[in-house]
Amino acid sequence: MNKFSNFFKGDSSSSSGSSRSRSRKQGPSPQEALHRLRETEEMLTKKQEYLENRIQRELETARRSGTKNKRVALQALKRKKRLEKQLAQIDGTLSTIEFQREALENANTNTEVLKSMGYAAKAIKAVHEHIDLDKIDEMMQDIKEQQEIAQEISDAISHPAAFGSEFDEDELLAELEELEQEELSKKMTKVLPKVPATSFPSREVKTKKKTKEDDASLKHLKAWAS
Repeated sequence: MNKFSNFFKGDSSSSSGSSRSRSRKQGPSPQEALHRLRETEEMLTKKQEYLENRIQRELETARRSGTKNKRVALQALKRKKRLEKQLAQIDGTLSTIEFQREALENANTNTEVLKSMGYAAKAIKAVHEHIDLDKIDEMMQDIKEQQEIAQEISDAISHPAAFGSEFDEDELLAELEELEQEELSKKMTKVLPKVPATSFPSREVKTKKKTKEDDASLKHLKAWAS
């Protein structure tokens, strides 16, 4: 944790006066330097635009003069060359300043990130100081035991094997076989054909019928013979 604190000397509990004196000795802050660089960029950009306009005017002067006024034309071209040289120098200077500004912005960002990380590390340390590792181990053990108890309860609820154990299974199977036999007997009774209820005629009925037939034959023969 002290390594984080050593990154930022401004975090110490020194007085504001000593901090200001140290800042004067060490130079401007990153914000001040960035502000100066942006001002310089703005100034050089304006000068760049001015030189570009001057170059265009000198070109126009040279075109208008041409061979009719060679001296004026040559002087305008010479001024254009000098202005172009200045413009090239300003372009290089702007590139250097832009690179320096980006490096300073990145350094400033990294500084702020490190400060935030240092504050976060201190906060984590402060939180951990109030945590007892032994109590955490005991709490985790209690949680594990409670989970095991809950699992045992779930297993007991989902497998109710104790219900119905007061009945004899052999007796239940015997009763089931009797029920199946009764059901089978009912089905067989429905399948077998029924015996017809009509009775055969007795011998006496047959004899009377035959006597009547004989009497009718005799009557027929007598009628034929007469």
